[in-house]
Amino acid sequence: MPLRIEDYALLGDTQSAALVGRNGSIDWLCWPRFDSGACFAALLGTPEHGCWRIAPVDGAARSRRCYRDGTLVLETVFETAEGEVVLIDCMPPRDSGPSLLRRVTGLRGRVTMELDLALRFDYGRNIPWVTRLPDGHGIRAIAGPDMVILHSPVPLEGHALRTQARFTVAEGQSLDFQMHYGPSHLSLPAVCPDPASLLADTDSRWRHWSGRVREAGPWTEAVRRSAITLKALTHGPTGGIVAAPTTSLPEGIGGVRNWDYRFCWLRDATLTLLALLQAGYTEDAQAWRDWLLRAVMGSPSQIQIMYGIGGERRLREWQPDWLPGYEGSSPVRIGNGAHDQLQLDVYGELLDALHQAHSHGLPMSEAAWDLQRALIDHLATIWREPDEGIWETRDGRRCFTYSKVMAWAALDRAVRGIEAFGLDGPLDRWRALRREIHEDICRKGYDSSIGSFVGSYGSRELDASLLLLPAVGFLPAEDPRILGTIAAVERDLMRDGLVRRYRPERVDDGLPGDEGVFLACSFWLADAYAMTGRRSEALALFERLLALRNDVGLLSEEYDPRVGRMLGNFPQAFSHVALINTAYALSRPDGPPNPGRPAADAVPAPR
Repeated sequence: MPLRIEDYALLGDTQSAALVGRNGSIDWLCWPRFDSGACFAALLGTPEHGCWRIAPVDGAARSRRCYRDGTLVLETVFETAEGEVVLIDCMPPRDSGPSLLRRVTGLRGRVTMELDLALRFDYGRNIPWVTRLPDGHGIRAIAGPDMVILHSPVPLEGHALRTQARFTVAEGQSLDFQMHYGPSHLSLPAVCPDPASLLADTDSRWRHWSGRVREAGPWTEAVRRSAITLKALTHGPTGGIVAAPTTSLPEGIGGVRNWDYRFCWLRDATLTLLALLQAGYTEDAQAWRDWLLRAVMGSPSQIQIMYGIGGERRLREWQPDWLPGYEGSSPVRIGNGAHDQLQLDVYGELLDALHQAHSHGLPMSEAAWDLQRALIDHLATIWREPDEGIWETRDGRRCFTYSKVMAWAALDRAVRGIEAFGLDGPLDRWRALRREIHEDICRKGYDSSIGSFVGSYGSRELDASLLLLPAVGFLPAEDPRILGTIAAVERDLMRDGLVRRYRPERVDDGLPGDEGVFLACSFWLADAYAMTGRRSEALALFERLLALRNDVGLLSEEYDPRVGRMLGNFPQAFSHVALINTAYALSRPDGPPNPGRPAADAVPAPR
């Protein structure tokens, strides 16, 4: 059985990622890209589906771990009765091919260690053919198009379709294990002759990047760790940012809410851009903006809610039935069938992100504005239609209030682009449509009997996305309708002081079972508190959310406060983006919670 979700740490090289447990086992790794087939898939099954463990033979060994400051280099210290060793794990930058470096160093006494490797390609399905390397210092494993080599300083033995070793490490001694991936039709990947320099270079590059983070008051280190995580989830060659490096970690243990998050969502566009800009990473923000533009280029009627990391559009969902799922949570899903849904909110997210980028000084081409105009023209013809909404429900379309708000936001940012930058466009027509959408939302998306905006037209159910209405500038934070919505969320969506995105038992979303609280939504509530003058409550909620991070500063998508467990894919970019934005909001007591987003124009409440 895999460890608890929070017992894993992230390794990454900005093209792929691995999860390593506090027990020294790498249970998840996709090579050569985030969305490639996993060669270690024990996370969603058993060790027989692929893992690589290096740990003391002594099963009673104690462990502690941390990242080196400002890096994604992980150190796990094992202590036994005989001594102490440190296992140092990293994924070096891709100057050549994908690789893993694992260094075992003796700190005290002598510790007997064991290595247990089960390579399984294609999500644990394909057992490779394993041979010894020509120099005798390791193995080569091949199955179809995939090849992995392991260079080892100790003798390796094959047993029951696994590769194993037992060795002793003395104080001051270091042993380096290098694993490399390459296409099977090419020659063997090169092994670094100086692993110590490779480790030092990896360390230095991360420190150089993370050292540029902007101060965020008492939360600077929390922001730095979240920024490093966000960087690790960025596909360096394209600039796309995956929602998470994993698939099918459940929103409820044993349930069916298991999704593949190794893709890039337009939903995350603006909040991600603002997080990068606030943290001082303009180049990364521009790379993300450029990815957004490339991904959506084409017919406006074919815009998707998510894309592959290169902008791929066919994300067919299928189920590897040989994987039982994390703690029996099935089905496991590869690909994401929601990619072809209609979500009107993505128009607003995209136009808002492009407007924020321009407002922060990122250059915008004429072609980019032409694309935005075409998107607005198409949105003008479909904004009244029902859609699947921000949470990608699978039980049919509805007129989700947040979707309509973001359609309004798309028009608002287009209007502001003309007003602020002198861009060319039908200003009067877009102003009129912006006003029409706003009036429609205030009339149909607000329920005066409960004093709150509602999740969808004609419903009385709440949706945590409504907390973003003042942040996107739809209404001022002090508007009674906004205050009433915050109060309604507190009454209806709170569980143990944290926020659910909606109540599955009362909203037919087409899926059985429950889910945990949604961490990004809880950060949004902290932002709403700050915007409405409830700073002490904002601080208390933010500190509680910080305390939910695991021992190496990582957050999942959701959390179950009843049993104190992380849920959902891990680590989750959306959670870390929200952490960064809230930290900067609270570090400026007199400043706006979302710098760069336009202030709302006062609109009278309906009588």
